[in-house]
Amino acid sequence: MWFRRDLRIADNPALLEAISSGDEVVPVFILDKKLINATGNKRLAYLGQSLRALDESLGNNLHVMIGDQVDVLKDLMSRYNATSVHISAEYEPYGVARDNRVESAGIALTKTGSPYAVAPGRVRKPSDGTPYRVYTPFYKGWCAHGWRPPASKPKTVNAIKPNGKDRNFPDWETPKGAILSPAGEVSAHERWEYFSEKILDHYDETRNLAGMDGTSRLSAHLKWGEIHPRTLLAQLGDSKAHDVFRKEIAWREFYADVLHHNPHTEKDYYAPRFSEMRYDTPDKKFDAWKEGKTGYPFVDAAMRQLVQEGWMHNRTRMVVASFLVKDLHLEWQLGADFFMEHLVDYDVASNAHGWQWTAGCGTDASPYYRIFNPIEQGKRFDEQGSYIKKYIPELSHLPESEIHEPWLYPEGLKRGYSERIVDHALERHESLARLSELKEITPKSL
Repeated sequence: MWFRRDLRIADNPALLEAISSGDEVVPVFILDKKLINATGNKRLAYLGQSLRALDESLGNNLHVMIGDQVDVLKDLMSRYNATSVHISAEYEPYGVARDNRVESAGIALTKTGSPYAVAPGRVRKPSDGTPYRVYTPFYKGWCAHGWRPPASKPKTVNAIKPNGKDRNFPDWETPKGAILSPAGEVSAHERWEYFSEKILDHYDETRNLAGMDGTSRLSAHLKWGEIHPRTLLAQLGDSKAHDVFRKEIAWREFYADVLHHNPHTEKDYYAPRFSEMRYDTPDKKFDAWKEGKTGYPFVDAAMRQLVQEGWMHNRTRMVVASFLVKDLHLEWQLGADFFMEHLVDYDVASNAHGWQWTAGCGTDASPYYRIFNPIEQGKRFDEQGSYIKKYIPELSHLPESEIHEPWLYPEGLKRGYSERIVDHALERHESLARLSELKEITPKSL
């Protein structure tokens, strides 16, 4: 059983298939040097903890190997006389290319299940069989397609005990000053239980409020497959709050589907016309954005949360993305790469297309005119400034009436908070002016 983005025992069809295919199972995780080199320290630290948790679930029998996947798999198959290699199918460009290379080397991969409730490529327009390009029709088709119930948890896994040389657990430490959420399948289910009991029934009201614990905080667990979306969907009802949460799961699956059909959009524009827009060159303003020193409290609190925790509230992800593209006039890829470096829950499809949706070049009918006002967003979704105060101590002395526009008040900047690097009102007009330079923008050209 070759574990990748499915670091769990329960609801793991590939593991069940491996168990049913033989008397013994060789559980293995292969450390991919290329991915490790492209992964930020916080995500690596989380992965290290998740592997330890999986190992414990397997009775300390997880093989953690270093090397080329083909070489490692061939060695294990030869050593244990293994008759099959089992995986959960993956659909993002790198995973697809990797698995194709393994199979081209003569290793047949038995693919059972995927990281999604509905595998990318399955939900298509009934009229002509083409993929959906807009979320709402996809969501309806996704619900109509449906998904299987969660797979059972195996009572036992008869796993082969690894040799000492096969226990290459990484010693990735949590970066100094960073605070990461607990990793592993047990932690995932504990968080899901808490969320479903305390938050879910009010999710439609709390999910946008940055200053409170009003979201599921399951994104990292889903990213590493410590819990499967089927497990969550199976417990949802028909209330508005439950449906809103179901739609958030569907967004993840929609973006996976879009990337599956358009693999170039991992780095390139979904709406290619926007590659012709006039963008600025990264300078000190970009550095200020990364450091949480733009002078806009709601933006800066979010960026500091990202660097400190490896996670950012979904509402503020949209706000900081809009600020980078629409206020600083920088290309979305710069922000997406910074997120890739710091997010523990980094998912290539959600990251690329979440950024493109906000940047106005993604899957949206009238995209670019949506420009988030960082002041009004703060007032609306952090009304009392509790989120801002948590991450920006320089503003903790200000009342809620002043904290969203500290530059207007005598005490606002006295404790070292940054001056505004741009005037949002002016940059909004500039952003729209640059849009007007793109002649003959039509739905077809988008």
